[in-house]
Amino acid sequence: MSNLPVVAVVGRPNVGKSTFFNKIVGSRLAIVEDVPGVTRDRIYAEADWNGKNFALIDTGGIDEKSDDVIFSQMREQAEIAMDMASVIVFMVDGKEGLTTNDSEVATLLRMTKKPVILIVNKVDGGRIPDDFYDFYELGFGEPIPISATNMTNLGDALDEIVAGLEQIPEEEDDADSIKLAIIGKPNVGKSSFVNTVVGENRVIVSEIAGTTRDSIDTPFEFEGEKFVLIDTAGIRRRAKVNEGVERYSVVRAIGAIERCDVCLVMIDATEGITDQDKKIAGLAHESGKGIVLCVNKWDLLKKETNTMEKYREKMMKELPFLSYVPSVFISVKDGQRLRNVLEIVSTVAANCAMRIPTGQLNALIQDAMAMKQPPSDKGKRLKIYYVSQVGVQPPLFSFKINKRDLMHFSYSRYLENRIRDVYGFTGTPIRFVFREKIGPEE
Repeated sequence: MSNLPVVAVVGRPNVGKSTFFNKIVGSRLAIVEDVPGVTRDRIYAEADWNGKNFALIDTGGIDEKSDDVIFSQMREQAEIAMDMASVIVFMVDGKEGLTTNDSEVATLLRMTKKPVILIVNKVDGGRIPDDFYDFYELGFGEPIPISATNMTNLGDALDEIVAGLEQIPEEEDDADSIKLAIIGKPNVGKSSFVNTVVGENRVIVSEIAGTTRDSIDTPFEFEGEKFVLIDTAGIRRRAKVNEGVERYSVVRAIGAIERCDVCLVMIDATEGITDQDKKIAGLAHESGKGIVLCVNKWDLLKKETNTMEKYREKMMKELPFLSYVPSVFISVKDGQRLRNVLEIVSTVAANCAMRIPTGQLNALIQDAMAMKQPPSDKGKRLKIYYVSQVGVQPPLFSFKINKRDLMHFSYSRYLENRIRDVYGFTGTPIRFVFREKIGPEE
């Protein structure tokens, strides 16, 4: 999901948005129940149609007349989703016909200046209801009749969505900039880090956890190198995410991880590694991003002999899957080691994009096999015929082997360590893909 265009599905409650969403993404990710207001948060998933990839957001129903707190939050989160969207799907109910609520939602949508595709759901049996043409009054062109439940005309709806996406001009990619996402729990100092590094108050800083509710991009230059700093909302444990906007913050933070080059995982030195820290770091690791562990509020810790090294060892015991990741101990308040952070980030970004010449790579693997014989099973030994690097960000290596079942995890890890011993790849995950050779073995 690298910077995918976003399609937000909006409308008043109980028009079938979640059913439509589930059919498009191919799984029941959203709760479907015939009671208004069941979908209280957006659900977010990747989808594709005819080779066009996009992110689909299912929102809670908008009810402009309701003063209910939950409906108010649903309206707010839907407005944020619409703000983020490239194309908006406005869904109405063909059985009920045009309602005052539909007209009020339409007014809200016109203010966004975004492309809007009007879909009339619950048109079952292929019969267009007599009042279908009332929906033209909403001002969004020809309505598309569908039945999400029966999957009728979904292809036509998707064709219109993709056509709308293709009309959106592509954003500048900042290809020459290092995109750095600052992620972590609320109130660990992410916004303060951005403000201090940039030298001016670009984002709101507050002692109230969760102040930053969106991802904020700040272009910045350091020693001739361009950065885009992405300050994200703090990611909370699900049990504590009980406000609509906060739930959306998690989606936005995950989106920031996907579109960045390097993640700065910020940890509170006074709290140590928490379960939520592990989950946040895992998101970055699984996304294949470069990672730097940044331990903030180091000034508040009482120091003894080798305090930093002992802290780092303890941290690695808690985060063993990040053994390749560098760590830096800072105090944003005192401006301590902030230059070091950017220097390390620059190195990690370069490592993510590093390529190893094929000849050197195969020589390295052959030497590794000579030092440690490949595993065997029932008299059959693993053979590695050829290796090539087929991708970067993260570095991806393709192995041509005789039998995939013979490539044990431990040997794969051994080969990764040998590559790291020679080429470093500090701060970036490494991915392997194993392909069996077709035809007789040599």
